[in-house]
Amino acid sequence: MVEPKKNIMPVQPPEARAKNFNEVALGYSEEVAVAEAARCLNCKNQPCVSGCPVNIRIPEFIQKIKTRDFEGAYGVLSETSSLPAVCGRVCPQETQCESKCTLGIKFEPVGIGRLERFAADWHNSHSQKAPAAKQCNGHKVAVVGSGPSGLTCAGDLAKKGYKVIVFEALHTAGGVLVYGIPEFRLPKTIVAKEVDTLKQLGVDFQTNVVIGKTLTVDELFEDGFEAVFIGSGAGLPNFMGIAGEALKGVYSANEFLTRSNLMNAYKDNSDTPIMKNCRFAVVGGGNVAMDAARTALRLGAQKVYIVYRRSMAELPARKEEVEHAEEEGIEFKILCNPVEILGDLNSGFVTGVKCIKMELGEPDAKGRRRPVPVEGSEFVLDVDCVIMAIGTSPNPLIKDTTNGLEVNARGGIIVNESGLTSRKGVFAGGDAVTGAATVISAMGAGKTAAKAIDEYILNK
Repeated sequence: MVEPKKNIMPVQPPEARAKNFNEVALGYSEEVAVAEAARCLNCKNQPCVSGCPVNIRIPEFIQKIKTRDFEGAYGVLSETSSLPAVCGRVCPQETQCESKCTLGIKFEPVGIGRLERFAADWHNSHSQKAPAAKQCNGHKVAVVGSGPSGLTCAGDLAKKGYKVIVFEALHTAGGVLVYGIPEFRLPKTIVAKEVDTLKQLGVDFQTNVVIGKTLTVDELFEDGFEAVFIGSGAGLPNFMGIAGEALKGVYSANEFLTRSNLMNAYKDNSDTPIMKNCRFAVVGGGNVAMDAARTALRLGAQKVYIVYRRSMAELPARKEEVEHAEEEGIEFKILCNPVEILGDLNSGFVTGVKCIKMELGEPDAKGRRRPVPVEGSEFVLDVDCVIMAIGTSPNPLIKDTTNGLEVNARGGIIVNESGLTSRKGVFAGGDAVTGAATVISAMGAGKTAAKAIDEYILNK
């Protein structure tokens, strides 16, 4: 008889975790992982695989766990995924592979993400064997950006023998995995381990190199690279365009999280301090908004609000992240929208946010009911700091410095189904193409582009 519910993921108690940056979810034990794996029906048609952007052979790795071949499970995962420990933590499995699980028709689906995390963590803590680098095939490829799309593209090409050099603008490799996702969701040691694995495969990383400024794409070709993959992400923050956004105490979520995650801004002697012991309003309802709000709480915030213009049912953030935020004491101001940020004329600091209540009207182009202001319903939230988490766009630097590179109206690089841009030999994927999206979709784009780059170079 199959157990109807997933095995529970152990977590830190809310009252403890709200005061530290340690990982919230603690992971399955071997016994629990085997029990969860036993719930898998091992379907012949494997619908879960179709829901995975990188086509992990899900039933196969789960059956390995079921028989306690944990290293074998990792081997299956690593054949198609360069970042299994990352994906097991931050991928929205509930809307991807787990949404296709046959068991989920009647019961809760198999905890695929939790099992992926278990297999990767087991390997990282037990295996001492370094992956062997392939013999170089004589071809050289440049990868711009060390986020999930860039790391995946680099890893897949390295496995085929290509000499791959990854150029990262910041001082640490990992892209959004290190600057955007907080430690309590994705420990940086996990990211560093995944990067080290790629280094062992022969991938080189050059940090503090801003493509478009330090070097251009044209200069990469002049230096002997036969193809370039652009995975530079979407690091340009969006704002609402309302009065008061230039006040002191208004941050983009990108800036706030980067200062905390990558630049140690939480320390008293930091060179780039951020506001901490105050009242926060985080505008937005996605995973980035949850990350910013929960980070502010851990930094010592007196109060944290999530301000979102739709209802709880429309929140785009993962259900687990929303539940964790609520448990930790973050207050959700739903069906509300900021109309002005208020400030002190003398100091220039934020003193509050004027909001208006909303109601849901007719569906928009995506099928979600459009939020409509309720006349005469304005009110003020007393806060000292406002974090805008309403999305990001691709930085125009690469577009503006690369000949023949076409972009769309949102600044995303235009590509075909294989990731090829309008410029010969230049491929792109991830947020640089789509705008802000998920880690796993970026990985899927990196994998697709790596295959196309291989075919392009071999058929030149």
